[in-house]
Formats: sequence, C-alpha cells, structure tokens
Amino acid sequence: MLLIAYIFDVSSPKTRIPSIILMLLVGWAVRQGANFFGIQIPDLSPILPVIGTIGLILIVFEGALELELNRSKKSIIISSALMSFVPMVILSFGIAIAFDYFSGVGLRSGLINAIPFAVISSAIAISSSQNLQNKYREYITYESSFSDIFGVVFFNFIVRNEVISIKSFTDFTIQIIMILIVTIIATLGLAFLLSKIRNRVKFLPIILLIILIYTVAKMYHLPALIFIFIFGLFIGNLDKFKRFSFVERLQPEVFVKEVDKFEELTNEITFSIRALFFLLFGYLIETSELLNTHTIMWSSGIFVGIFILRSIFLKVFRQNIDPLLFIAPRGLITILLFITIPEGQQIGLVNNSMVIQIIILTAIFMMVGLMITGSNKRQTT
Repeated sequence: MLLIAYIFDVSSPKTRIPSIILMLLVGWAVRQGANFFGIQIPDLSPILPVIGTIGLILIVFEGALELELNRSKKSIIISSALMSFVPMVILSFGIAIAFDYFSGVGLRSGLINAIPFAVISSAIAISSSQNLQNKYREYITYESSFSDIFGVVFFNFIVRNEVISIKSFTDFTIQIIMILIVTIIATLGLAFLLSKIRNRVKFLPIILLIILIYTVAKMYHLPALIFIFIFGLFIGNLDKFKRFSFVERLQPEVFVKEVDKFEELTNEITFSIRALFFLLFGYLIETSELLNTHTIMWSSGIFVGIFILRSIFLKVFRQNIDPLLFIAPRGLITILLFITIPEGQQIGLVNNSMVIQIIILTAIFMMVGLMITGSNKRQTT
C-alpha cells in the first residue's frame, strides 16, 4: 500500500488531486475488501495516535528544515504567524459559541471540540504546495507549521485549565520559557552530535532522540513542537550563524552537506509515516460515518466559515487570494487533536463523521482551487 501511496504522491502535482483523498479511499477499500472476504484484522485504532504523533513531529521538522532564514524573510514570517494564529482563535471561538448555543455544552467544552477544526494541516498543505511558485510554497510552509504549533499549544492550554485566570497565563509563560531553555540546550547538543558521529548509522539515532525529547517535554506539559521547529530551522540554516564560535566548531561547510543527507532521509521517513497514518485512518472509516446526514450541515457551515474568514484575513495581511485561499486543508493535526479530547469533554455532535466530512470538503476545495490556478496559469502563458 505504501507503493500505491507513493504513486499518488508523485502524481498529485500533475493530477491536482490531493494524495490524502486517494490514501483514505485505499484504506477504506481495504476495509471493505476484508469485510467482504471475512478476513479478521485486529483492532488497529490504538496505533493511530502513535503514528499521528510521530508524523506530526517529522512533518513540522521537515518543514522547518526547508525554510531559509534571513532579514528579507521577516515580513513573511510575521504575516504567516499572524495569518495562522488570528483566524484560528476567531474561528475556534465562533464554532465553540455555536456548539454552546445549540447544544448547551459550555464555552470551554465547545472550544476543546472546536480547535481541531481551526488548525491547518501542514501534513497536507506542505506536500500539496510543491508545484506552486517558491514564494507561495514558502508562505504555506511557514503558515501551516505555525498553525500546527499554535493549535497544539492553544488546545493544551484550554484542556489543562478548567478556569482561565492570571495563574493560568503565568504558568503558561513559565512553560514557554522552560521549553525555550530546553530547546537551546537540546538544539546545540543534537547539532554537536550530528557533526561528531562518524558511524554509518548517524541520522536515525538523531531522529529517535528528537522524538524522545519531544515525548519527555510533553510529559511535563511543555509546548514541545516549538523545540522541533526551532531545531529544524537552526540546522537547516547553520551557515547563517557562522559568527558564533560554537557554530564554527561544527565546521558549517561540512555540516551543511550532512544536513542535506539528513533532510533526504527525513523526507522519506516522513512520507512513510504520513502515508501509513492516512491509510490507517481510511481503513478505520465506517461508510455510515462518511454519509452521516446529521453532521453534514454542521460540517458545511464550518467549511464555509473557514474560507470566508481566510479570505478576509488574506486581504487584511495583503496576501494574494489566489492560490493561498484554497490551501487550508484539515487533516492529520485535526484527527490527532480530535482523538485526544478528554473523555469528559467530548460532545456528541463532534464525532468521526464531522471530522471526516470537513477533511474531505477542505481537500476537495483545495483540489478544485489548484486545478483552477493551474489552468489560469496555462492560459496566461
């Protein structure tokens, strides 16, 4: 199935069909085939959060490795950060208020259930933007990576604080300071290891250490994705920090070549994990969930809200509507946050059906938008 997923991924820039739709379809078809032939397959649902978490780590890391840091990027970083944060918060509160109004669940429970739908999936956005102009691809990489980070931090903040008070924000500030300290120490340590390991197997241990540091940071309720993003930016732009004596010891000229190899391996592992996640999620989809008429109105309303708000803020931040409007898919991060909603905070209205429908609606909208963008370019050239 990974070979099939690879074919989908390679052909996606040509067909403009997001590979996620095809992967979900293959996973679903395997489930139907297993049921038809009476093949007993064990419950695979407990594996989904594990694969999803590893996938999220690698996707954010992969995106950060590709980004270039220099003074000219200041405006794009600020714009993409605001574009990922402000609409996410407004949309989350808007959906939460609607949940509370129609279901009486309370604003906090509404927020916990709404945030997963407000976060752009970098897993889909970055891979789907590969055929765009460099400036758009870079913007989408920044925006979707920031969206993942802000979304996870915002979600965890609401989940862990039953009452929002000054103490909540004080504790949160302390957590940010702590993760920044951990990030500096871990980044320098891992960069040093990467430059000194001479064994043939050197990149996989670094990836495992990254996952380990992320896991330990999560155990202490620290926003660990910040570490992943900063570490990726640092080693991907090491030549920009030559003025620091520590960086000189890493021999940047040699180190950059090693990072290129590391990036290639990361890309391949990330693809495998991402494909496994969506194939497995597709396998776990029930046909009745996909065709659930009770949630389709809500899913459609949230879908419309996402892109109305996006179009407004693209204009506010003076970004091109075409093609950026279309690339705001929901996917891995939506699923991952949804399945980690605490049992006591889950509301009946927000279920697998709504998650699947919104993922598919945003993916189809992105597909149509990219097709229109591509055809318009061909007509003008």
